[in-house]
Amino acid sequence: MVFWKRKKQVSPPSQPSDRAVGQEQAPPPPEQGSPPPAEQLAPPDSTSSSSGPLTGTPPSSLPPEPVSPKASEQEQPKKSGFFSGIKRALQKTSRALNTDIRDLWKSKGELVDEEFLKRLFALLVKTDMGADMAKQIRDSIGKKYRARKVEYQEILDVIADEIRQTLEQGGTELTWAASGPTVILVVGVNGSGKTTSIAKLANQFARQGKKVLLGAGDTFRAAAVEQLTIWADRIGCDIVTVPQGADPGVVAFQASKKAAEENYDVLILDTAGRLQTQSNLMQELQKIRRVIAKHIEGAPHEVLLVLDATAGQNAISQARGFSEAAGCTGIVLAKIDGTAKGGVIVPIRQQFSLPVKFVGVGEKLEDLEVFDPESFTQGLLQENDEKSA
Repeated sequence: MVFWKRKKQVSPPSQPSDRAVGQEQAPPPPEQGSPPPAEQLAPPDSTSSSSGPLTGTPPSSLPPEPVSPKASEQEQPKKSGFFSGIKRALQKTSRALNTDIRDLWKSKGELVDEEFLKRLFALLVKTDMGADMAKQIRDSIGKKYRARKVEYQEILDVIADEIRQTLEQGGTELTWAASGPTVILVVGVNGSGKTTSIAKLANQFARQGKKVLLGAGDTFRAAAVEQLTIWADRIGCDIVTVPQGADPGVVAFQASKKAAEENYDVLILDTAGRLQTQSNLMQELQKIRRVIAKHIEGAPHEVLLVLDATAGQNAISQARGFSEAAGCTGIVLAKIDGTAKGGVIVPIRQQFSLPVKFVGVGEKLEDLEVFDPESFTQGLLQENDEKSA
């Protein structure tokens, strides 16, 4: 039996309804490394720092905010405010990068010799930019300034140019269905920030006036269903759930059928967190794709892979596995504010054709930004005020 919640005009109770997920007994403990069940989480302290991954139950209510008229199907979330958000989120990475580069300077003007280039290469690798990108930057600086004395800003300018050119990409905008609901399939490993990234996406679309439906397809982890159900209540969108342990294909079937029949603008479908090395689970993703396509032409229109920026180089292997098995169309880079390894976005872009479409810059529902290469590069190489950092 399938249940879905209808929109509510009042704040839901603090405890998730057992009826929403078809459960009468207490759920089993979550997998190691995954968020705890929603009923065990306390609401986040409004005075706490915004750094780190989003945890805890959603705030008891969203701040009053006008809802714009229904946006056109081609409208994208605005990029206004991206630089301030990404600047804040990349403070740890930029602080480490700038400090290390400054350490190369022993006097005014530094001679670019083999020792200088070797040390520069090492510190670039440290930010998880990857050896290929570090080598590319090192070679560019060597070619331009070898045997000459350079200033700190000159080196930063070369690094910025190389990173910007690498990150410039097409396809950053979402693909929308020409007619009917747009289906976004979201994939990723447990603990990557997948569930909360879905909530942030749903919140953006709801603010645009779109009619949003969620599908709780991570049926093997009770906390995922409960957490997503609470987020749906807070945002004011509908959600389709099934009992824990049920076939995720059932959720895909019911959610796509409902989205098509009831004229939803967007269906965002969660999937079970899984490792890219588990071939049987990857085959399940392909099955879900086929189920959705039977109800909605051209679906899924987007397959977004959520990567945890704090995973560093491991995120690259995840991108490789998922892009091959799930047919990913874009990346959501989550938890960028919780790491000094924000440079991992560079080798991901170098090695794969997947565009980065969104960046998670904090805990709040609003802390998901459309990716912009220029602003990201500026944030990565920003000068940090240590007194205010």
